[in-house]
Amino acid sequence: MPEAYGAAIAPMAARTHISAPALRIGFVALADCAPLVVAQERGLFSAAGLRVELHREVGWATIRDKIIYGELDAAQAPAGLLVAANCGIGCIPTPCVTALILNLHGNGITLSMSLRREGVEDGPSLAAHARSREEPLTFGVVHSLSSHHILLRQWLRKAGLHPERDVRIVVVPPAQIHRHLAAGNLDGFCVGEPWNSLAVLKRTGWCVATSPDLAPGHPEKVLLVTESFTKRRSSEHRLLLAALQEACAYCELPEHRDAIADLLSADRFVATSPEALRRSLSGPFAYGDGRTCEAAGLHIFSGDRCNEPSGDKLRWLLHGLQSTEIVPAGTLPELSESARWFRSDLYRDARSFAAATTIHPNAS
Repeated sequence: MPEAYGAAIAPMAARTHISAPALRIGFVALADCAPLVVAQERGLFSAAGLRVELHREVGWATIRDKIIYGELDAAQAPAGLLVAANCGIGCIPTPCVTALILNLHGNGITLSMSLRREGVEDGPSLAAHARSREEPLTFGVVHSLSSHHILLRQWLRKAGLHPERDVRIVVVPPAQIHRHLAAGNLDGFCVGEPWNSLAVLKRTGWCVATSPDLAPGHPEKVLLVTESFTKRRSSEHRLLLAALQEACAYCELPEHRDAIADLLSADRFVATSPEALRRSLSGPFAYGDGRTCEAAGLHIFSGDRCNEPSGDKLRWLLHGLQSTEIVPAGTLPELSESARWFRSDLYRDARSFAAATTIHPNAS
């Protein structure tokens, strides 16, 4: 169970005077941006003595480039962006790290209702349908090195489809992916919530599987920063980590989930209906094919080492990228070398610091 909200961090605002420029933190319109929004709107950042500007960005390529070029100081990001930045895959090689996993899970694979009307009910029937077509099916993912791409490729292979030969996979920003499904440009996608639930609500798609169905415990979003940022603004980085650890604990508690859905639905954040957000945050979650499940486990924000950037999470990411042939063999460094991207030492330092103090935010 997560620590009680408000019990982990101390009144630092009285003795912490940050005179540096406001921290610019990027996020994308998804349910799992919740820790950033909660920390800002419920006063955790200000209670820690931080000035923060949240910047909503279109997609992950924009997040990556703005981190690399210094237009953002930190950002919510799929863990795979660390690989892209450090290895220079699609960008200039830039040393980047994370000292906080913001959440586990949060994703789903959704297929169009037109496929269901044509007899597709699961992976094997999708494979049979795909082989009967002259044109390949088109699926969307949100970034080529994201967990979504890993999960989709693993699921397709299990269904008997080869991701390179039998289907076409394209990159689409999260908030735009449902529109392309509704317009018929996509036959399916793997994306974070609430965009699977929106497709179900609009009856344009149905969710065939979620993160807990596909890869229980997989790491999802991280707090992405450059290595130079951790040195130049180390005090602010530690305060930022402490405040976000507290925000993650707040987001994990079931009694807060409905209010979080209402908060995220605002135009400046996710800009969609509270009901679409509520389905995966507080439940029940509807797959759109008659099945439902409890929301517990669809988003994991805190508890049981969830937030620690540990070696097992990094191993899952690297193995997933290589085993599904997203990244060619031999492209990525060994685990011992890439371990410097996941800074568990900075995570533990911020956790110890938080345990010795208490933030008094404007929410309970």
